[in-house]
Amino acid sequence: MTSITIIDRSGGERSISAQDGVSLMEAIRDNGFDELLALCGGCMSCATCHIFVDEAYLDRMPAVSEDENDLLDSSDARQPNSRLSCQIPIGPDLEGLRATIAPED
Repeated sequence: MTSITIIDRSGGERSISAQDGVSLMEAIRDNGFDELLALCGGCMSCATCHIFVDEAYLDRMPAVSEDENDLLDSSDARQPNSRLSCQIPIGPDLEGLRATIAPED
């Protein structure tokens, strides 16, 4: 299990334990963060699992695909540390990650 801190849209923080191998989107959703809609269920056809990754962890993230980049471009809230949480696999290298749920578009 990997420990991750999620910051919700109101600024509240909660640490969760995530099973290695699942996506960050699944871990956030399964831990009761209802504001992360993840409407497509991780099929990368929406951007409702948009998060901001703590900058200290950006170099540990998989590369942004062209499709992910296009979906993130559709968000008015996009930042340099924006990612779709469905595209981030949980593993020991993410221990201590802090991620913030992006504002709803």
